[in-house]
Amino acid sequence: MSLRVLITNDDGIDAPGLEVIRQIALGLTEDVWVVAPDGNQSGAGHRFTLGRELSFDQRGPQTFAVVGGSPADCVVAGYTHLLGGKAPDLVLSGVNQGQNLGDLINCSGTVAGAREAALQGALGIGMSQSIDFQRGHGVDWTNSIRHGLSVVRTILAQAQGHAVYYNVNFPNCPPDDVAGIQVVPHQRFSRSVFRYYPSDNAGKFFIAIPETPLPLDPAHDFEVLRRDGAITVTPLALAQTDMSTLARLQGKLTL
Repeated sequence: MSLRVLITNDDGIDAPGLEVIRQIALGLTEDVWVVAPDGNQSGAGHRFTLGRELSFDQRGPQTFAVVGGSPADCVVAGYTHLLGGKAPDLVLSGVNQGQNLGDLINCSGTVAGAREAALQGALGIGMSQSIDFQRGHGVDWTNSIRHGLSVVRTILAQAQGHAVYYNVNFPNCPPDDVAGIQVVPHQRFSRSVFRYYPSDNAGKFFIAIPETPLPLDPAHDFEVLRRDGAITVTPLALAQTDMSTLARLQGKLTL
């Protein structure tokens, strides 16, 4: 049976990373569909556009922009409508311009695209290309291009069911220095990374990430990507209940 792949992202349908992930998908199958936001939706998380009409802008064969839509909107529209009676087997979200690590997965539109895929019943994989934000030299997509297809194939070969989705990050290093794939947990930071950040314009401000909270665990995604130059793969569960706390609290919360 031919594999059907749906692609989305949060950088927008015109972002260069979308073409990178399209080529990865075409290495798996010819049955590739693109449903992505018409503009940048970075940081949108799993937001849905409720109570406001959306529309499609067809950009080419099996390629659609959702005007004003989020990545989650795009996956739903693609999965439940645009692809007709045959749902996708795999949803690839990305390749994001910049890493999605640690607690940032909670606000990442890229990761949300993979999460919504799993909720709909497909295998979801979010993919991000790390960059050096301090140096600001732009994005080198080489590692995503060279290794993306192999990473997707190995996850496909090992995945079991749709209760888990995957967050993949490619290191920012020379391609020959990539230290394989490491399956790692995501970094829990000591506090939220987001902070008020003043603007040069009077009375204005930003919500920004001025620095990374420390300490960092050397065995978790943030340090493994940066220090080891490995491709990080983090399996994430849809079920969010803390079972140990549930067991501890049973019978203890009373009116």
